[in-house]
Amino acid sequence: MNFQKIHNKGQAKLFQSQYLEYLTKTHPLVIWGMYAPVLILFPYYAVNSVNISVLQSIGIFAGGMVFWTFTEYILHRFAFHYHPETDRGRRINYVLHGNHHEYPRDKERLFMPAAPSLIIASMFFMVFFVVLGKLAFPFFPGFMFGYLIYGSMHYAIHAWNPPFKWMKPLWRNHHLHHYKHGDLGFGVSSTLWDHVFGTMYDLKNEKEDTQKSKELMFK
Repeated sequence: MNFQKIHNKGQAKLFQSQYLEYLTKTHPLVIWGMYAPVLILFPYYAVNSVNISVLQSIGIFAGGMVFWTFTEYILHRFAFHYHPETDRGRRINYVLHGNHHEYPRDKERLFMPAAPSLIIASMFFMVFFVVLGKLAFPFFPGFMFGYLIYGSMHYAIHAWNPPFKWMKPLWRNHHLHHYKHGDLGFGVSSTLWDHVFGTMYDLKNEKEDTQKSKELMFK
């Protein structure tokens, strides 16, 4: 995604309707609050109603989290960074993700808004249930917890400096993704799949631009 200018102030206007525009924005606490019952009730149901042991539920929950990191990578690389050739395709791509690259400091669009998030999450659960059966009840909340960690990491990377030295590669990976080369560094909550699929930046040979890093921060 290439723009003539990356704007570090303001936000894109995606729709003429103020009501549709409102539905494109959210706050992390709204999304956490929306999925908190899933994180609690689904594992409880798995253990108490479908007779999946606590230890097994924990393992499947962890598997869901790992599967999210793979899904995150695939969606970011092949859906959000798809290069459409038609005007309509470019418009859809811009609404989905391009606006974030043009306005990376728009904190209201770092999580997927509530309405489409619920629809897509429901579709994922149905697929998991068809494939995994009752195991979907601990797997799906693990998957959604991975998503919430991803969204929170994305917010934190744009908002603050890394709280721990070992987290700095995650921050630099995403900063380079925005300001250096958008077709690399697709992992946000993890760089695992960038390493696996060869889309990781060579951080040792990438000169750090501290000014660009500051520009990406909210404060």
